[in-house]
Amino acid sequence: MSAPINPPPLLQTTVGDFPLGECRLAVGGRERSVSYTAAVVTREDESQFLTDRADGLPYGVALWPAAIALAHELAIRADEFRGRSVLELGAGTGLPGIVAVSYGAVVAQTDRQELALHLCRLNGDRNRAAGVEYRLADWTAWGDDRRYDWIIGSDILYADTFHPHLRRIFETNLTAGGRVLLADPYRADSLPLLESLETNGWRVAHSRWSIGEGTAARPIAVYELSPPRAGENGS
Repeated sequence: MSAPINPPPLLQTTVGDFPLGECRLAVGGRERSVSYTAAVVTREDESQFLTDRADGLPYGVALWPAAIALAHELAIRADEFRGRSVLELGAGTGLPGIVAVSYGAVVAQTDRQELALHLCRLNGDRNRAAGVEYRLADWTAWGDDRRYDWIIGSDILYADTFHPHLRRIFETNLTAGGRVLLADPYRADSLPLLESLETNGWRVAHSRWSIGEGTAARPIAVYELSPPRAGENGS
C-alpha cells in the first residue's frame, strides 16, 4: 500500500464533507486505486477507528484488511471467475468486486448503506470496472432470488445476529456447484456460523494471508464454503 498520490475528491454527505485517502495496490500484477475515508489495517488501526468513529459514517467507507486479502485471493484464482456470476455482500469500498470484474466476472455489488454503495461506485469508475451492478440490499430483508456462481464478502461475519440471514442467502442464492468465499480477520464471532455450516455438510477450506508489514501485519483467513452435494446431509 503506497502513500496517497493526487488525493481524490471529498466524499460529500449530509453530515459534512470528508477527505478521501487513496490506496494504490498491486493485485495480480495490476494496479488498482481505491478511495476510502480511513485505512484500517492493524489491530491498533481498528481500535483507534472504532474509538474515534463519532461522525456516523458507515464502516464500509473504510478500507479493511479483509478486503485486501480477498482481492489477492481472487487474483490468484482468476481462472475460476472468468465468465462467472458473482454477488458481493457488504461491498463497502468495492475492491474485491473490482478485481473479480477485471478477470471477466459478471459482478453485482451490494451494500445496505447508500453512502458506502456510492463510494463503491466511485471506485468502480476509477478502475474502469464496466458492467457492474450496484444495488442497495439489506440481508435482513433480502429480496434477490437470483443465483450466482460465487458469493463473496469481506469481514461480514462480525455479528452473530446476521448469521441466520447470511446463511439463508448462501443456501438460496448459489447455483448448483456454486461456492462462497469469505475473508475474515479471525474474529471469534465468525466461528459459530462456519462451524454450523460444516456440521450440516458444508465443506470449509481455509487459506491464510498476512496484510500489513512487520509485527503489525494482520492475519486474515479466507474461507471457501461449498454446500453439501445432493444426497449429503444438508439439514
